[in-house]
Amino acid sequence: MRSIVISLGVLAGVVLMSVAASADEGQLYGKIYTVDDEVLEGFIRWDKNEASWCDILDGTKERESRKYRKYRDRRESRRDKTVKIFGLTIYSEGNEFWDFSSSEAGIRMGHIANLIPVGDNEVLLELKSGEEVELSGGSGDIGDDNREILIDDKIEGIIELYWDEIDRIEFMETPKGESSFGKRLYGTLTTRRGETFTGYVGWDMDETFGDDILDGREGRRKRKLDFGSIASIERRSSSSAEVTLKTGKEMSLDDSNDIDSGNRGIVISDLNLGCVKVDWDGFDMLEFADPPGDLSYNDFDGGRKLHGTVFTEDGDKYSGDIIWDSDEEYTWEILNGNMRDVEFDIEFGFIKSIERLSSRTSLVTLKDGRSFKLRGSNDVDSDNKGIIIIDGNDEIVVDWDEFEMIEFDH
Repeated sequence: MRSIVISLGVLAGVVLMSVAASADEGQLYGKIYTVDDEVLEGFIRWDKNEASWCDILDGTKERESRKYRKYRDRRESRRDKTVKIFGLTIYSEGNEFWDFSSSEAGIRMGHIANLIPVGDNEVLLELKSGEEVELSGGSGDIGDDNREILIDDKIEGIIELYWDEIDRIEFMETPKGESSFGKRLYGTLTTRRGETFTGYVGWDMDETFGDDILDGREGRRKRKLDFGSIASIERRSSSSAEVTLKTGKEMSLDDSNDIDSGNRGIVISDLNLGCVKVDWDGFDMLEFADPPGDLSYNDFDGGRKLHGTVFTEDGDKYSGDIIWDSDEEYTWEILNGNMRDVEFDIEFGFIKSIERLSSRTSLVTLKDGRSFKLRGSNDVDSDNKGIIIIDGNDEIVVDWDEFEMIEFDH
């Protein structure tokens, strides 16, 4: 009898160890210090759809006017070329008006050491590198428009906090253990054109965990399915989808913005890219899988200066620190662009090269070999405000119409 008890005890220990080992260390974790001097520690869910270290915190970054004044003045000093007929301007080149005061910005959560609200709509980010970045609202991620900030406190369980309750958040390495939020959604998305992206999933910009609910109607019956029970979701039409459960059961669902054109987008946080968002018209299928377990807070360094070599149409080349679009200068910063029905937010640290294909399109090649022809953003088209190369005391500005290619060596 004694030997049986020992065996059961050992078995229980093995089960507990396997549960702990299977926990996802890619989930957000940290301490939240409140203005009322509380200290809460646990897994964090941010604005509903940020819950992993590779998810992006979006905002607006104020530019340092001194840093960009030289380039702005150079632009304004260009000769204005115009063609007029009967006093009406039908063509104008030069003296474009651009707003140099602020720009859209994003950073993957894993680069942040401390997050400090400094106003109703502003935040100070202390990065792992020691750099400090101030972002303001521009999305629901920052400020009073944040939809919810939840922490699964180790003692009190899940607690919802308002923006003005937070004094500081200290992000920390995720310990082994289970979260009350459930398991983070992960899988491979295929677009209707055949592109595939693998990573953490944000469905309809809301559902990110296995315990979240997919709504729909199967015939006359309303269905509410835990995402954790779903093996795959396949688009059938603009208003319906085929859902396959892990049990093998298949069902056709409609009558819900979760599975029709009202879907706000499926986000994939790709570990070696950044994020992509695919709208319902471009979506074909999502196959769920367990997270690989190879992502942790320690995989993020807080960023470094961008460095590379710029090649011009005239055959010149310049090497040094890079400021892209007169704005992005660190590896943690984000390049934006579109490819058909896919929106890209690519971390510069993953980019190997950027080649201008035309005034409207660029070829962006990643370090892992993938390439995408992107357009629809001033990062990759003629609205680019210029590439600045800094080599010691020398500073060169290459305009977009002079630019041919850049190769990064960070």
